[in-house]
Amino acid sequence: MDSIARLLAGTHPSPQTVLGAHDGIVRALLPGARGGHIVSSDGSREPLRHVDGPLFTADRPDFPRTDLPCTDYWFSVDYGDVTVDVDDPYLFGPRSSAAERVAIGAGPDGVVDVLGAFARRRTTASGRQVSGVDFAVWAPNARGVAVFGDFDAWGAQQYPMSRRDGVWELFVPGASVGDRYKYRVVGADGLIRDKADPLAHRTQCPPETASIVDAPSQYAWSDADWITDRELADPVRRPLSVYEVHLGSWRPGLDYRRAAHLLADHVTELNFTHLQLLPLTEHPYGPSWGYQVGSFFAPTARFGAPDDLRYLVDHCHRRGLGVILDWVPAHFPKDPFALGEFDGTPLYEHADPLRREQPDWGTYAFNLGRDEVRSFLLASARYWCDEFHVDGLRVDAVAAMLYRDYSRGPGHWRPAPDGSHRNEEAVDFLRDLTDLVRGDHPGVLMIAEESTAWPGVTSPTADGGLGFDFKWDLGWMHRTLDYLGTEPADRGGQNPALLDSLTGAVRERYVLPLSHDEMVHGKGTLTTRMPGDDRARADHVRALLAYQWAHPGKNLLFMGQEFGQVGEWSDHLGVDWGALHGDDGPVHRGIARLVSDLGRLMRARPALYRGDADAAGLDILDTNDTEHAVVAFVRCDPDGDDLVACLFNFSDDDLPDYRIGLPVAGRWREILNTAALDYRGSGVGNLGAVHAYPQPSHGRSASAWVALPARSSVWLAPDNDVQH
Repeated sequence: MDSIARLLAGTHPSPQTVLGAHDGIVRALLPGARGGHIVSSDGSREPLRHVDGPLFTADRPDFPRTDLPCTDYWFSVDYGDVTVDVDDPYLFGPRSSAAERVAIGAGPDGVVDVLGAFARRRTTASGRQVSGVDFAVWAPNARGVAVFGDFDAWGAQQYPMSRRDGVWELFVPGASVGDRYKYRVVGADGLIRDKADPLAHRTQCPPETASIVDAPSQYAWSDADWITDRELADPVRRPLSVYEVHLGSWRPGLDYRRAAHLLADHVTELNFTHLQLLPLTEHPYGPSWGYQVGSFFAPTARFGAPDDLRYLVDHCHRRGLGVILDWVPAHFPKDPFALGEFDGTPLYEHADPLRREQPDWGTYAFNLGRDEVRSFLLASARYWCDEFHVDGLRVDAVAAMLYRDYSRGPGHWRPAPDGSHRNEEAVDFLRDLTDLVRGDHPGVLMIAEESTAWPGVTSPTADGGLGFDFKWDLGWMHRTLDYLGTEPADRGGQNPALLDSLTGAVRERYVLPLSHDEMVHGKGTLTTRMPGDDRARADHVRALLAYQWAHPGKNLLFMGQEFGQVGEWSDHLGVDWGALHGDDGPVHRGIARLVSDLGRLMRARPALYRGDADAAGLDILDTNDTEHAVVAFVRCDPDGDDLVACLFNFSDDDLPDYRIGLPVAGRWREILNTAALDYRGSGVGNLGAVHAYPQPSHGRSASAWVALPARSSVWLAPDNDVQH
């Protein structure tokens, strides 16, 4: 096939060698044109001749001039009802150098600088300024790529791109910020695919899938002091409690800016320290809750523009609230417009069919052994930190990355060269990821959703760990919910399961999640999982929440559970705010008040957070009382003398005179009682305090008689402290 035929077929890798000015001939693709002229900068004009399809040509023996890199000219094009001046994109050379293009496989530095769409002004040989957009996309195996969109009426014939070092590039004169666009890719397999830009910073609102040219943000941040404080903090030794939100269903109909104010008011009133948002990276399928990402550099347009999300984060920072985003590097969907088979080959996904898919979700798995793919994902993580000032990334489905046999039966996975099921490519990637974020953005939390016993998830990479700040303790979640979902009379025999989570709290640095995954698909809610009548269920929920806040580790609670929502969450129903004002409204408001008080106490008492990952932060008093299903422990400040005794009666019986050992004698104030009337409990309590006498019990030198209401938690603190 000759050059002209390949050009018209969209498969010429170097259209700049055919189009533009060459040896006295100028060629242009002008779809829909009836004719026109080529106009040079000296004012001379020559008619355009139609060759074939959209191809026109003109003779200019003086082009290109020898005294200039390229003679300056443009086209005056007759479209029948209008004549338009059109600049030739092939007057302009590549935006990036060969070294820059090759560097996209060497790390994240060059990815966002080379690839994507960049509105700018280019200068012709005569000094004339031309506005347009530089487009660049990585598709090394494609036979041809053209960019098309609003600027060519979506014709996909006018702007074939040039391949250089696996990157297809073109400057499109006249394109501008706000233009929608896609890439038409003729794949290595000969199929034509219209693809969104993997590096797009802005997209259409789903179900539409085009990318949008975006300008560099001019948002004026006001969080410099917040960022400085974040950089100096040790997150392990600070209070951390997280309110998890699916933004689209928290209060349906909100945009980013309206949500910023309502969320900040709600979450700060509850005394959470952080807000965690289910993935906001653009995703085509809403019911995936954001976990099937179509664009890794663009926030979803469902709630506004990128600067609107910046406003949400900035406003939260002004209110003293951190923002964590879910981020999903384990897999991506098979939608035709997205990353899958991008250039007609498995480019972002594995070529090996036994490694290509994530069977649980019907998606593709990233090929983390490919340098350019690793760079792409690392650049995405850094982009959210750079551009949106997020305070943490919760990395989804880490176990699916670490194990070659994850959710794959015999014969459906391929062992590593050493015969193991470890995915060392993922291990290396995750270490690079945590090192990158920690190096570029100290204080930004890296949190792993890792559901197995993989060792060293939160150990430093220098020591062979993965380098995360925290790991979700899914074992704690399942054990605790199973325990409290059991009839109280049968709980005593399961106390060792609680002991294991307490003694194992220092194996890693943990977040204790009561997350969205446990509130959907028929699992019910915290309330409906509890046994008994409505009153008993509410008691159990309050005791559970107190146990979560008292247990070593940081806390995460999914929306709606802060007031004991009864109806199971779904993305189209959202939070049942009406429950707060219905017949059972006082009960739900009581649970919400408890959550607020738990957060207040946690902030005020160093014992409840400073020793979360320190064996010195926990003194277990009793987990062996299987008759009464009592669990008791003391939280201790490893750096001071703050103590909080956390006592739990998980039985259905009030225990009015329960003897418990305590580390010091004296008056202990009752700083929390989940059965308090303020929380709509039974009101059984200790009249504000108990007295511990120097009578040994539970291996301690002092003990007290404590009233432990049924299905409740009582917290005590020595009266000689100054914490209030």
